[in-house]
Amino acid sequence: MKEFNPTLAKEIFIEGGRLVDPENKLDFQANILIRNGKISAIGSEIKAEGCEILDASGCVVFPGMFDMHAHLREPGREDQETIQSGCAAAIAGGFTGLCTMPDTNPVTDSRSLVDFIKSEAEKTMVDVSPVAAITKGRKGEELAEMAELVESGVVAFSDAPRSVAHTNLLRNALDYARMFNVPIIEVCEDAELAAHGLMNEGAMSTRLGVHGIPGIAEDIIVSRNIHLAEYTGTPMHLAKISRKKSVELMRQAKKQGIKVTCDVTPHHCLLTENDLANYDTNFKVKPPLRTQADVNAIIEGLIDGTIDAIATDHAPFSPEEKQVEILVAPFGSTGLETAFPALFTHLVRTSRLSFEHLLEKMIAAPRKILNLEVPQLRKGNNANLCIWDLSAFRTVVPDEFYSRSRNSIFLTATMYGVIKAVINKKHIWNA
Repeated sequence: MKEFNPTLAKEIFIEGGRLVDPENKLDFQANILIRNGKISAIGSEIKAEGCEILDASGCVVFPGMFDMHAHLREPGREDQETIQSGCAAAIAGGFTGLCTMPDTNPVTDSRSLVDFIKSEAEKTMVDVSPVAAITKGRKGEELAEMAELVESGVVAFSDAPRSVAHTNLLRNALDYARMFNVPIIEVCEDAELAAHGLMNEGAMSTRLGVHGIPGIAEDIIVSRNIHLAEYTGTPMHLAKISRKKSVELMRQAKKQGIKVTCDVTPHHCLLTENDLANYDTNFKVKPPLRTQADVNAIIEGLIDGTIDAIATDHAPFSPEEKQVEILVAPFGSTGLETAFPALFTHLVRTSRLSFEHLLEKMIAAPRKILNLEVPQLRKGNNANLCIWDLSAFRTVVPDEFYSRSRNSIFLTATMYGVIKAVINKKHIWNA
């Protein structure tokens, strides 16, 4: 794990960068002057006077991204990740904001746990938004104290990485969530149908001789959740959809005006079940990697707006847990440090997705779903931005991670996009 050393950003002059801000409809070359954590001026004529100068020539400057699905493990599994190390990984990946999932130990289902997470997050450069459990202990039996949790500052509710199995209980949760104006985030998998499965059910699982997870395990829950959102009138966000059928169901629901949104992970945009051919446990994720037809449908969904956001599903595990037989290895991959370079390399540089589309899915869209303020490159706003050299490339190696864990699905991959600096919360980190 690399050492993370941010410093106070008093007066910073960012010189010569290409400023891109889809929300603010900006795309031009200019300088940025930052004083006391705020953008003091933007323009090509402004000059540095006694400031720290950041040479952004040949680089792109855009607002910090937001990951709405990260497992930071603290409290309970600090050997895998801590709030501090997870937030360092986030900054190293250009994320200035993220949501923590509630699968901590103990579960994030009480005010005291939310207060702890917020307190630890204050020590970082990241704007951390806790997500609390829908049910007590994530057991799917009794609703958590939702009113108290909203008062404590949670931005959404989820039993991730599980779905709420009992439909009537989820309906009640949606009714409460509507009262508090917070979304429900549902992971779409029927646990009984998916039980014992290790990868996508199909020709590849048969060839490898392992139990498959049938696609219908996702389809059924996606369909149920859309119907519940329509019935209750409560916004629901479907996390990590991975199938062509799910994209089609979401497209139809949106045409009908149902209040549903969804996200996908970088790996489901780029990889397929064939990547598991060598039994590499870093490719064992939930939902499982699907087919090329599913990947193509996901990219089409990103282009036409059916899919709202991209989330990393950052899921760190220790080497002892991942470097075992595929039958017993846990599902999950880290993602905060590799998400943007992977997507930029394989979608933007190949002209499958526009740069502006990618940024919108990773900056504004997740924050809007959660009713959070969207950072903009605008005079008077808080400085919340990252600087990338998109012409430079690097190979993903574990020794360069800021995360405590090394289980990356993109290990050894070469990617374009090298981060140079991040500014947020009146601090600067230079890579």
